[in-house]
Amino acid sequence: MAERRVNVGWAEGLHARPASIFVRAATASGVPVTIAKADGSPVNAASMLAVLGLGAQGGEEIVLSSDAEGADAALDKLAKLVAEGLEELPETV
Repeated sequence: MAERRVNVGWAEGLHARPASIFVRAATASGVPVTIAKADGSPVNAASMLAVLGLGAQGGEEIVLSSDAEGADAALDKLAKLVAEGLEELPETV
């Protein structure tokens, strides 16, 4: 199982627009990914409701995981997106 631990770079956390950006990137990765708070249960990273339900705040650590083929590359891209708090999807996603 590949895993990345990263702190949420969006000041407002994974809410509304940042969550939408993240979910689109997770879906575009083509790899099933889960996301969880460091001490919580994992949820589907491609589900807007599940990601919003985490209530992840800015600066809080989250865990991205996948056991699919190509997981390392997908998790690297998603971790960078979350850590940097990017305001739109990079072309490389």
